[in-house]
Amino acid sequence: MTDPQPRRAALALLAAALSFSLMAVCVKTVGRRIPVAEVVLARSLVSLALCAVLLRAAGLSPWGQRRRLLVLRGLLGSIALACVFAALTLLPLATATVLQYLYPTLSAVAGWHWLGEGVGRRLLLAIPLGWLGVLLVCAPPGAAPSPLGVLLALAGAGLTALAYVSVRELGRTEPALVIMLYFPLTSLPLSLPLVALDPVLPQGTEWLWLIGVGLFTQLGQMGLTWGLVRLPLAPATALGYAQVPFAALWGWLWFDEALAPATALGAALILSATLLSLPASKLQSGRAS
Repeated sequence: MTDPQPRRAALALLAAALSFSLMAVCVKTVGRRIPVAEVVLARSLVSLALCAVLLRAAGLSPWGQRRRLLVLRGLLGSIALACVFAALTLLPLATATVLQYLYPTLSAVAGWHWLGEGVGRRLLLAIPLGWLGVLLVCAPPGAAPSPLGVLLALAGAGLTALAYVSVRELGRTEPALVIMLYFPLTSLPLSLPLVALDPVLPQGTEWLWLIGVGLFTQLGQMGLTWGLVRLPLAPATALGYAQVPFAALWGWLWFDEALAPATALGAALILSATLLSLPASKLQSGRAS
């Protein structure tokens, strides 16, 4: 009988991509006035509360076994998150998202180098197809993107790739909820001093947008972590390409960002790469844990 685990993991990763795209909408909206460190702090507080409740309900110890690697994962993820949040305030939503999605190829290479994971024929086609889509979406109409925004998005992509490699490795011994807990445990003390230096009190609906950042990030992290420990790194991260067309759609609907023909074609190619990344029979060897 066909093992349903890889396909469930794929669905979890696609749901994570949708959640992260909605998180980006919240960040871009509230980031017009609220400093990035304060947005990261809000995300950390919501995530910490949700993780604590879920860990207690599951009866799990929160501290894990490989604490140094857990802290490193949290540190990499926290800095990557700050870079991504900052890039979202400087770039169009689709552009910021698509630049971040240079990380799947980096993750696939890192997974091959450090974890010994292979890359099948479908992924060999999906990766360049996704890259072509990335290049098309990175050519928006009008003025060139902010150089600082581009650098921040690229830094976020590189750090995200390293964080995902650590998640995949930690999944061998640590429950997904413990891995997720170390994210806010690390980002909270990192962001708190920065907020204290330049506090801005949220007003009106900004509170709801900040809660949305934390909620959608947590939902995305749950789907992402659950999927990453059940699929090899290359197909798991390639599925994240689905966030790009979501971002293009939200940018058009919420922020009146033009959806150029090149952007639409790039999104179509990225969606095709995502479909190619869905687990085939040979991917069913991905370990369930």
